Amino acid sequence: MSKSKIILIIVAVLVLIQLVPYGKNHDNPQVIKEPKWDSPKTRELFFRSCGDCHSNETKWPWYSNVAPISWLVSRDVFEGREHFNVSEWGRKAKNEGDEAYEEVKDGDMPMKIYLIAHPEARLSDSEKEDLLKGLKATFGVKEDTEH
Repeated sequence: MSKSKIILIIVAVLVLIQLVPYGKNHDNPQVIKEPKWDSPKTRELFFRSCGDCHSNETKWPWYSNVAPISWLVSRDVFEGREHFNVSEWGRKAKNEGDEAYEEVKDGDMPMKIYLIAHPEARLSDSEKEDLLKGLKATFGVKEDTEH
């Protein structure tokens, strides 16, 4: 098969997958209730670095409309909201927030791939410390987290 046919097939597949409806729904559900943040600064840092996936106030970038990237973005937001969502505070038993401190402290959140596309979510060392203090004050920490 020639190189031009391969390129044509790839382009055709990329065009066709745009018709797959998954990843196109960018509705943000209503904000029901937020936790009582310890300070406006904690809330601001949280929303800057975590809010797109862990709230109902997601800012959907242009590339979230282009498959297959849209599939990944939608999955990450759906899973993030399912695990921990500050916009539906008190609705779900597992939505307690005490893991947030540990996830940020260990560098597991925000995800590295998110930081590539969202450099504004990258926190300086002092901002990360402020966020950690605020998360601890707002949500508490799991047992044995600080040992």
